[in-house]
Amino acid sequence: METIPAVNRPGATPAPAEASAVIRVEDAHKYYELGETRVHALRGVSIEIQSGEFVAIMGASGSGKSTFMNILGCLDRLSSGRYSLEGIDVSEHDKKALALIRNQKIGFVFQGFNLLARTTALENTELPTLYAKIDKTERRKRAADALTMVGLADRAQHFPSQMSGGQQQRVAIARALVNRPSILLADEPTGNLDSRTSVEIMEIFQHLNDKGLTIVLVTHELDIAQFAKRVLVFRDGKIRKNDPVVNRPRASEVLKTLPTLED
Repeated sequence: METIPAVNRPGATPAPAEASAVIRVEDAHKYYELGETRVHALRGVSIEIQSGEFVAIMGASGSGKSTFMNILGCLDRLSSGRYSLEGIDVSEHDKKALALIRNQKIGFVFQGFNLLARTTALENTELPTLYAKIDKTERRKRAADALTMVGLADRAQHFPSQMSGGQQQRVAIARALVNRPSILLADEPTGNLDSRTSVEIMEIFQHLNDKGLTIVLVTHELDIAQFAKRVLVFRDGKIRKNDPVVNRPRASEVLKTLPTLED
């Protein structure tokens, strides 16, 4: 398997050994040029996210939260500032290096499930491993293991059209987990789901986080954000609030109080 470039690159300096932050952003600025207008999307954002945290990000449209997630996901680069991921400064990495980081270190879950209609749940889950240089047997094993983690082992041969929205999102989560990432980034993962199914997805996230996976979640829904351990609120390109969740609910307990779809 290829390794992520960490030496002989500008700014690719490992963090001090004592640092435990999996994500460290320092004085981050991002500008976009829209015609003759310059948009200052991020305005000096600094934040650390420790390994094993579960952080929710909230904010109105245009607040900077989506830009911030794109930076964390190595889908975009800062105009100035520094972003370190697991001790490696990726701020100046080129597109090829960023793509390698995305494939090896980051799992993505989106509001739209983005499943291929004519492939099974197992095959959809397996897709990211095609770029990981592992053999077919290992690819299938990882995909099957990931589906088991999200409770869909018995749906491995089903096509998306044969699954509910919640089941499709579970497949999308399994796909995000298949390369065993360090971080899971979820952008409005419950946006297309009903209330009960949304809590079921949060139950999966809490279970994964309990096992040590670092999760960063963007949501517009305060009740969904409360399942995280910490909530960041963006406004005008800055983090305006950064608070731990008090009396954090357990999704498994909340589900006991909700009616089933049959009800």
